[in-house]
Amino acid sequence: MAALPVTVSETAQLLAAQGYIADHELATTVHLALAMQRPLFLEGEPGTGKTEIAKVLAAGLDRRLVRLQCYDGMDLSAAAYEWDHARQLMAIRLAEAAGHTDRDELSSDIYTRKYLRARPLLSAIDPDQPPAVLLIDELDRADEPFEAFLLELLADFQITVPELGTMRAKTKPVVVLTSNRTREVHDAMRRRCLYHWVDYPNAARERAILAAKAPEVPEKLAGQVVAFLQKLRGEDLFKLPGVAETIDWAQALTYLNKTELTAGDVDETLGVLLKYQDDIAKVRGAEVARILNESRVGG
Repeated sequence: MAALPVTVSETAQLLAAQGYIADHELATTVHLALAMQRPLFLEGEPGTGKTEIAKVLAAGLDRRLVRLQCYDGMDLSAAAYEWDHARQLMAIRLAEAAGHTDRDELSSDIYTRKYLRARPLLSAIDPDQPPAVLLIDELDRADEPFEAFLLELLADFQITVPELGTMRAKTKPVVVLTSNRTREVHDAMRRRCLYHWVDYPNAARERAILAAKAPEVPEKLAGQVVAFLQKLRGEDLFKLPGVAETIDWAQALTYLNKTELTAGDVDETLGVLLKYQDDIAKVRGAEVARILNESRVGG
């Protein structure tokens, strides 16, 4: 396990070493979350790099990445732990076949760690496992009762399994929570965390991100791609393209041996950039030409 960075500059360097180009405000918030051992709550549009922060922290700090993907109706058995009932039943049948009929003894034998399936939350604080970065992804998709359970976990970093007792982390995990803001996360959760809104990057940072993630893209084409994306995000679309789409699109154009962006190239590859037909139909043709011309004038 690597040592935590001691300055904001070192935190920015740690992120950059893993290919994540953070602005000063984000690097400061990440640094404070690490130094103060507070959960980091990241909100923003899909594709702005929220999940990636947890991944690069795990790599940079040499910790396990434990990811909990939230969804509607998620319960404790999916998030924290559950008993392996099939193996328990098999153990009971084998014990009975061997002549062991003491039910109390059988119960004590089957409620052990051997039969406990650790889900992400329990795995992240398991004292027998190396330290972790716990990513609780898209918290806004989970129900409010799950938030209440999560608050209890984040307060003490322990989980009580009634049949076994309380399991407590030896080293607190680094916790990153993300939300696409499909619903409002409760105030109690927000107060527990340090907060940052992850926005679309400006042109300079997007160029740097593209250079780090897709160095094979020609410099001239990369500049034109970023300039076009910066203008396109000003349009009234159902789903604006994120940084992930910038990288995919630039790579797709490079695979097609493009070295300079044309309106025809954009029209032919809009399916890489935009994911809804209404958005594609809205910008294809004359609108693409207009946005491309404006991006060149702006550049």
